[in-house]
Amino acid sequence: MKKEIDNVNRRKFLEHSAKITAAGFLMNKLPARSKRLFSIEGEIKVALIGCGGRGTGAASQALEADPDVRLVAVADVFEDRITECLKSLNEKYPDSERININQETSFLGFEGYKNAIDLADVVILTTPPAFRPLHFEYAINNNKHVFMEKPVATDIDGIKRIIKTGKLAQSKKLNVVVGLQRHYQRNYRAIKKMIDRGRIGDIISGQVYWNSGGVWVKPREKDQTELEYQMRNWYYFNWLCGDHIVEQHIHNIDVANWFIGANPISAQGMGGREVRKGIDHGQIYDHHFVEYTYPDGQIIASQCRHQKGCMNRVEEVFQGTKGSVTINSANFALMKNKRKKTIYDHQGEDDINPYQQEHNDLFKAIRQGQYKINDTKQGADATLSAIIGRMATYSGQVITWDEAIKMDQNLVPDLYSFNDQAPVQPDENGMYPIPIPGVTKY
Repeated sequence: MKKEIDNVNRRKFLEHSAKITAAGFLMNKLPARSKRLFSIEGEIKVALIGCGGRGTGAASQALEADPDVRLVAVADVFEDRITECLKSLNEKYPDSERININQETSFLGFEGYKNAIDLADVVILTTPPAFRPLHFEYAINNNKHVFMEKPVATDIDGIKRIIKTGKLAQSKKLNVVVGLQRHYQRNYRAIKKMIDRGRIGDIISGQVYWNSGGVWVKPREKDQTELEYQMRNWYYFNWLCGDHIVEQHIHNIDVANWFIGANPISAQGMGGREVRKGIDHGQIYDHHFVEYTYPDGQIIASQCRHQKGCMNRVEEVFQGTKGSVTINSANFALMKNKRKKTIYDHQGEDDINPYQQEHNDLFKAIRQGQYKINDTKQGADATLSAIIGRMATYSGQVITWDEAIKMDQNLVPDLYSFNDQAPVQPDENGMYPIPIPGVTKY
């Protein structure tokens, strides 16, 4: 019955999509290249899995990375997201040779990712992060290079799947880029080199921030199933998003791991919901404060907040035995010595967009037949770092890295249609279960 529902949705979509997509070329019936290491001459076929705003942007960046990149397949569970994505891309690239999509290569439904991936050399994974482990496994098992957005999972079981699949990608020499784009940003790369050369000595402490006004809210619509509503409003459900400490603040936590050169051994902190109180905001907190302890005793203070009308700050600050550094994604970095004298000032107004750079590096490696990039471990480490922070704020307990990675924590069920049961349900008042420190286990 579940597969029948998906087939009906697909037929309905195909009838509609023919009216709104540019006429594409018929797909070659031969399978996409499946050799483990090869240089590609001519077109590089790309499939997009997850057609929201980030997916549309990533597809555009892939197209910009190499003149012979072709978008040959798309997949999503929402018809309107596919429609909007293709409309945007066709407006930007009116030459139909770049956007090679027709009704036979647009896939609607929970299983559509398989059909799309099968047609490609490279796969872009930009669905809500709950589905990242599943889609990553299928892509690597079928010998595809991958760009996948952060975070790479929302639970511990997902992390374990990602790590295992990343090792398989390594054995197959498949390039994998994770969308922690600060690793591809000029000011961050410059500061990392200086830290490794000892310019500020050993890092002893730091503060990392993502304090902002929050994100969109999707209202419940008539005739939606519970699962469809949650997937439309995915940011507010822990199983789909991981909470904003995982989905968003991961960037800043990742920088701490990268600059220190290690992962945290434990996390403890606090958080809650001060302004997110209604039925429209699902389960997630609106603020988290976490202290991360690292192997050599470094303490990183982590702040993330989604509250309108407050001071906004998105950056990272570190103190070392010989100096300090402040850095952010606006191409800014300032390094000072212990006497407060500036030793490096980066004002990179003309620096390349790191979202573009990560695709440039990926497609250059693929074009040249080189195995150069596997970001899977740093993506998994950053995601797990954020997850233990979430577990600490939800539980009110100290959560160690070693105990977390041994846990059986699976928030994401197998899903085949919007008629399946969502893993969390509202009560009679429409409220969802909220984590309570001292009560919630993790």
